[in-house]
Amino acid sequence: MKFQFLGTSSGVPTRSRSHTALAVQAPGQRRWALIDCGEGTQHRLLETGFSPATLGTILITHRHGDHCLGLPGLLAHASMNGRSEALTIVAPNEVHRLVEIALALTDSHLGFDLNFVDVARLQAPIAIDGLAATAVPLSHRVPSFAFVLRERSPPRRLDRQRLSTACVPPGPAWGRLQRGEDVLLEDGPVLRADHFAPAAPPRVLVVGGDNDTPALLADACRDAHVLIHEATYTHDVAARVGPAPMHSDAARVARFAAEAGLPNLVLTHFSPRYRDHGRGPVVADIAREAAELYPGALHLARDLDLYELGIDGTLSLSGHSAASGSLGGQRRPAVSP
Repeated sequence: MKFQFLGTSSGVPTRSRSHTALAVQAPGQRRWALIDCGEGTQHRLLETGFSPATLGTILITHRHGDHCLGLPGLLAHASMNGRSEALTIVAPNEVHRLVEIALALTDSHLGFDLNFVDVARLQAPIAIDGLAATAVPLSHRVPSFAFVLRERSPPRRLDRQRLSTACVPPGPAWGRLQRGEDVLLEDGPVLRADHFAPAAPPRVLVVGGDNDTPALLADACRDAHVLIHEATYTHDVAARVGPAPMHSDAARVARFAAEAGLPNLVLTHFSPRYRDHGRGPVVADIAREAAELYPGALHLARDLDLYELGIDGTLSLSGHSAASGSLGGQRRPAVSP
């Protein structure tokens, strides 16, 4: 499973950070999912391997502009490039209205159908190209949701020791078992795929929208491998700003992730007051605060960072800014953002 950040700023963009957007793709899939679509998303996509032509589903966490104002432009972009396949959008109803009005007022006519699903009414998991997505209500100034993305068909691992003990030599039978097929040998025994090639645990990714109460994700994170959550402020800045914005600070998220036993935590959605380098508040302040409380693999997202979640649950940064975006779970007194 892989995911790439297309925007990591909150409120307003900065020179290095666009508004919130995240591309997610399940293993072996051509199509991909987009979570949130702030301004600049269609431009950021030009710098990635993800195309609007193969976009399968859009998931919007809430109606605030830094999470959805890029949507009409992205849809028009896809249409102008010849897309004809219908597109599903899971979002609050207000986002549905925004898209309809924006397209109508700008005389934008799409060459494909839009299937809107009200996220507040999403009861059962929705299938999205190799993943099953569920929504979890959060705490924010407007209704906000997290999306839990669970791998639908985890790969199987051949148990070579068992195959050797059963005197099954390498060959076509191994391939069939790995595809999940039971195999009847010529001499009679039936090799059960679940015994000789058990499926790995499904990979689970939790992506939170804006939220001032990370504990609301306790159940969703019970078997999760990665939590992606906003850390708009450090604790001291959040105290000065006050509770009205209803955002999380780094300490609050890190404390929850530690208590939940999450192996990987990725922080994003940073206030533009935090610079990447220089004087004044810097993103490294957020990193240091979180590292003091969270002992797992801690990452601070940057635009265009591409991550891969391995079959064993290991999260690795495979593109763009590996040297500057990841703490790798190490607790250091000073960290570059």
